[in-house]
Amino acid sequence: MPGRMDEMKGAVKEHLGKATGNERMRSEGEAERVTNKAARESEGAVDQLKGNLKMGAGKLVGNDRLHAEGQADDLKGSVKKLG
Repeated sequence: MPGRMDEMKGAVKEHLGKATGNERMRSEGEAERVTNKAARESEGAVDQLKGNLKMGAGKLVGNDRLHAEGQADDLKGSVKKLG
């Protein structure tokens, strides 16, 4: 999970900047943390959307395999969003 690791590195940098009074480091760390969190959550939302579309299409045409793939994509997206 490189996205989560980058998010954590940003948080460490942010807290280190706060502890040392280095405003630039704190700001950079906060930006890294927020940017990586948003990217992770966006990727998860895209996977969930794709999964929901597959589930709906599978149900509509009676394709159990497509429906199951959609469920898997939806679950994958949920896990990504949580980190």
